Amino acid sequence: MNKRAFWMMAGLMAALVVTGCGKKEEPVAAAPAPAPVAAKAIVIGLDDNFPPMGFRDDKNELIGFDIDLAKEAGKRLGVEVSFKPIDWSAKEAELNGNRIDVLWNGLTITEERKANILFTKPYLENRQIVVVTDKSSITNKAQLKGKVVGVQDGSSAVEAVQKDEATAKSLKELKKFGDNVTALMDLSAGRLDALVVDEIVGRYYAGKKPGEYRVLEDNFGTEDYGVGTRKGDTELAAKLDKALDDMKADGTAAKISTQWFGKDIIKK
Repeated sequence: MNKRAFWMMAGLMAALVVTGCGKKEEPVAAAPAPAPVAAKAIVIGLDDNFPPMGFRDDKNELIGFDIDLAKEAGKRLGVEVSFKPIDWSAKEAELNGNRIDVLWNGLTITEERKANILFTKPYLENRQIVVVTDKSSITNKAQLKGKVVGVQDGSSAVEAVQKDEATAKSLKELKKFGDNVTALMDLSAGRLDALVVDEIVGRYYAGKKPGEYRVLEDNFGTEDYGVGTRKGDTELAAKLDKALDDMKADGTAAKISTQWFGKDIIKK
């Protein structure tokens, strides 16, 4: 290499070194962390014609025992609770279609429902009772043979009757209704011989109209009420369980129960 070429190469290398030693680029600032997303409202699906659990008063406002429990649980979870009336016979589709977040309306815990619903621990005990008119000659389940018996479609009363195969097969008809109010109207009008219904609901109505209805000693079994969430919503179910446990422990659940039933019937 001649001297001229050598010095040209040396100059080029020096320039590269100077360039490499120049001011470093400022690092790109990290994007700020997104602000926490506010908790969404828990949308509760219910049958709004199911007193005293959830129903409408004279002003068309939703009231009831489960309504009050759910509102209190929402306060403790720090989320807004809203209520959405649904077709109770399609409750699982509503829940798993993400149109609601929770089922809370006298929902009976059954093995069949556990396949599609994640339940909280039970908070209330219930029975499926038989209601007849006070004038009826029916005094036990055996006398339902050949009779038309009503149930609410999609309710646990349907399953309770069907499990009693001897009685179910003896019926003239197991007639399904959209709600218990309509079924009771048919019972009073003589279009039904008996109605199988949740004890809490049946006794509530019987108490409203003394002398019109009678509850048989026989029943179709004892069951528990729970709050239902989607199978994958384990965190929400756990939070609801804690809220219910806390409400039981501090007496709030008992107070709400006494307001609606005249006594504490909360399952401990």
